[in-house]
Amino acid sequence: MKVDLYTQKGEKSGQVDLPKEIFEIPFNKDLVHQALLRQLSNRRVAIAHTKTRADVRGGGRKPFKQKGTGNARQGTIRAPHMRGGGIVFGPNKNRNFVKDMPKKQRRKALFCALSEKARDNEIIALEGYVAEKAQTKPFAEMLKKLPIERNVLIVISEKDQIVQKSSHNLPNAKTILANYLNIHDLQKYRKVVIFKNAIDKLKETFLSTSK
Repeated sequence: MKVDLYTQKGEKSGQVDLPKEIFEIPFNKDLVHQALLRQLSNRRVAIAHTKTRADVRGGGRKPFKQKGTGNARQGTIRAPHMRGGGIVFGPNKNRNFVKDMPKKQRRKALFCALSEKARDNEIIALEGYVAEKAQTKPFAEMLKKLPIERNVLIVISEKDQIVQKSSHNLPNAKTILANYLNIHDLQKYRKVVIFKNAIDKLKETFLSTSK
């Protein structure tokens, strides 16, 4: 699989090969959907919380005597049917949303998503970005020179303060390390710009037998 290679000035300088083991995988819709649900579920945090009758304060004695009041007998004000009492079957902050998925399936789902991007011509390569300091405006102007219609996911090989800080304030762009590439970002962003040296990082991360 070959994709176009661009310079920082927005000029096409040739093509670069992408590893077929990552970018030429048949698309598996169900597998990609399962991986996406897993990622979204695992980042959920249970916030809603109600108190059961065991958590409500008070109720250490009977609210009124057993007989002679004309009311139904009550043992505690913490009972669910009492005002201010505990809640039955309410949401609990201890709920666990974590979903598991085998590592091989997760990687195959990632490869499926990348391959689909490549087949749709939504992946381009960039030789690099050189600047004296981190500035948003020059970086945004560079992106405008590239064939990007809506939004873009920028994949770099390692931490680069200039690239990361320059793109941080752009609402239509996100910079991510190659070894942190994930299903959700690939589904969210239309175009993918891979720095040329990040291709080797992808092979090292996802194709190494020791990882």
